[in-house]
Amino acid sequence: MSEPENTAEREFPPICDYEGSTYQTEFWEQGGREYEDRVEAIALRRLLPPKGELLLEVGAGAGRNTPRYQGYDRIVLLDYSITQLQQAQARLGRDERYIYVAADAYRLPFVKGLFDSATMIRVLHHMAHGPKVIRGIREVLRPGGVFILEFANKRNLKAIARYLLRKQTWNPFDPHPIEFVELNFNFHPATTRQWLREAGFAIEQQLTVSHFRIWWLKRVVPISWLVALDAALQWTGNWWQYSPSVFLRSRAQGESVLAAPGTFFRCLQCGNTTFHQTSQQITCQTCGTQWAIHDGIYNFKSPVSTNLSFG
Repeated sequence: MSEPENTAEREFPPICDYEGSTYQTEFWEQGGREYEDRVEAIALRRLLPPKGELLLEVGAGAGRNTPRYQGYDRIVLLDYSITQLQQAQARLGRDERYIYVAADAYRLPFVKGLFDSATMIRVLHHMAHGPKVIRGIREVLRPGGVFILEFANKRNLKAIARYLLRKQTWNPFDPHPIEFVELNFNFHPATTRQWLREAGFAIEQQLTVSHFRIWWLKRVVPISWLVALDAALQWTGNWWQYSPSVFLRSRAQGESVLAAPGTFFRCLQCGNTTFHQTSQQITCQTCGTQWAIHDGIYNFKSPVSTNLSFG
């Protein structure tokens, strides 16, 4: 599937919710993923501008990658899961540099042209409607804003070998996404690049990452060796993409707007950009919709009250 089949799915795609998940602990800290973490850090360092004003981290989770954005004045950590953001708070602290937002990545609660950079790492593979989320990120980026996207590559060498040996039925060369487990997708590189271009991005750099994501290889070869080899092979990404993970750097093109001074959030009910804020809630000054603030986390997943006769 490349596009949801009905209007409801296009407007409100299903969400992969990590609420209450121990993903950070079990997958990253205890799951033998040091190799993947280190090579992803290298790719981010190579692609992301070394400094900037305001960065949006879509699908920030527990903040694994956030410390790698040291050159940015402020960072917005966006995730659908409040418990994941709470883990990020515990890791990073409540410095004013970090803004924690619980929201649907398909409906970003920010004004257009707000961010100068955005990242989405290990998130697209949970998106049933890739073009929709990419278009939303394009809207909130400033003119010339940089977007770093990582995606799970269906045309990787392991998948090709399994297909040729008839150990899997789906074709890794087919351009359509494959949902191999519910809300877990792999994407063809050409399709992902097409989505970016259609959303208004110009692709500048591609890196192939995690070439040696094989459990037995990570057991017998020192991780430092695998990381060094992977770092060298990443540069081949502009020529071909056969690794399980691909990183893309693209830049916002075409007509863009700059966020008006003093604006930040956008009401998901009426589109207004002026709010009244207290320690516990943020209220739209046009329609009166109230969104909760839980212990420093803005919750835009659903309003706590809506008053269309407000004001």
